[in-house]
Amino acid sequence: MDNSPRNRAVRINLSFLLLVCVLVSVSVRAETAGDGETLLKHFLSDVETFEGRFEQSVVGADGEVLENSTGSLAIARPGRFRWGTIEPYEQRLIADGHNVWSYDVDLAQVTVKPQADALNSTPALLLGGGTDALEEFVIERSEQDSAITWVGLTPRDTSSGFRRVELGFAQGVLSRMVFLDNLAQQTVVVLSDVVVNGTIDESDFEFVVPDDADLVGTPIEVLPR
Repeated sequence: MDNSPRNRAVRINLSFLLLVCVLVSVSVRAETAGDGETLLKHFLSDVETFEGRFEQSVVGADGEVLENSTGSLAIARPGRFRWGTIEPYEQRLIADGHNVWSYDVDLAQVTVKPQADALNSTPALLLGGGTDALEEFVIERSEQDSAITWVGLTPRDTSSGFRRVELGFAQGVLSRMVFLDNLAQQTVVVLSDVVVNGTIDESDFEFVVPDDADLVGTPIEVLPR
């Protein structure tokens, strides 16, 4: 296995992208801004689309920053999202409702998996689900820390690869996310330029494999209606 910093960082980033793309849109305001659980449930029932920018840091168990990245994202429920990093490497992750496409531009490689399989047993189940998606998690705490309201969740399925999810809300809007995996590595995401329930072009969630890219995996073929 190639454990070079580049490939290790790519694997770490892709493992967390599903989490980020799902939970990042919990930035909509709720009537009770001080209750993290209320904010989360409000997102699951009322958020239809989300767009924004992000800054992400991956931190190792020893506290070393493995990588910093920036990019943009878009979400349209049910079941579609686009996550793209610009720096330090250009990568795209697109869920079209049937397949999840991962495209590394520098490596000219596309990996595709059926969406149901790719999202199984991960917090990404929250992307297209309603409040019943919370059945896959245990909400352990909701508390105020200075100007931030935090809600902490743990997955019921311990094989998901993640130990804990922390969401921080400022004035009812999600401003920080922290994901802790089973190797004690953390991903911290900071959001900005958020637009909730705006209009998103359907083409944002379509993906065509570039001619110069290798394809790994077989996509589900969707018959036209």
